Amino acid sequence: MTYRAGLKLTISKTKRISIITMFAAITIVLDSVVTPGFSAGVWYGWAFLLSPINGIILGPFDGFIATLLSVMIGHTIVFRDSIYEYIFTIGTPISALISGLVYRKRNVIPYFVLLIGAYFLSPVSRNLPIWGMWDVYVAFITLLIFTVIENRLNINWIKNQSTQLAFSAFIGLEADILFRIFILVPLRGYTVFYGLTSEALAAIWAVPAPLITPIKVVVSIFFTTLLVPRIKQIFTDFNLEHG
Repeated sequence: MTYRAGLKLTISKTKRISIITMFAAITIVLDSVVTPGFSAGVWYGWAFLLSPINGIILGPFDGFIATLLSVMIGHTIVFRDSIYEYIFTIGTPISALISGLVYRKRNVIPYFVLLIGAYFLSPVSRNLPIWGMWDVYVAFITLLIFTVIENRLNINWIKNQSTQLAFSAFIGLEADILFRIFILVPLRGYTVFYGLTSEALAAIWAVPAPLITPIKVVVSIFFTTLLVPRIKQIFTDFNLEHG
């Protein structure tokens, strides 16, 4: 059979499942690696290093499945501070999904419009510092600009593979962060799950949030641009056609 969701592989269904399982297993290991000083959140496990890679290599659908399996199992092996982390970590497979779509030049603007719109429609957002989500805004604006360049002006703006990989990873990782924000703010996870006041949330928004998450993004982008070409070469060496 021909598999076209990610790598264009002429492989059996069994081999396809094996590849998904292999990527999931590696991601489970990273998700089980804890970071001292954190008890929850994006930095507690290191699955974010591979989530964009999974989406880019395996494709949006298989990348989502592999990453979803890995974070669910990883969170079970090393239990987080609360069971609610199972909900927040769905942002990790979403990162794989969005990265895979962006890499294949699919439109993901509606995702950002919907979630950012929900954020600003939330009354509590008016009390949160605007810079708390600066990296999400940069990702959204960049996505809009490059989509116009690509689709409206019909200009192939990315010709360098490293740039394409970095951009795809960047948008996917910010999609992960935006999903967690959606759960935390519009769906009121800050009070329903954690019992925080709006004042306490504003304090988090002012300093830790705008500093910690961008570091995560930069580290993951570096690994994506470094590893994806090497992984593609491995598939090429095994005579697997990829796009």
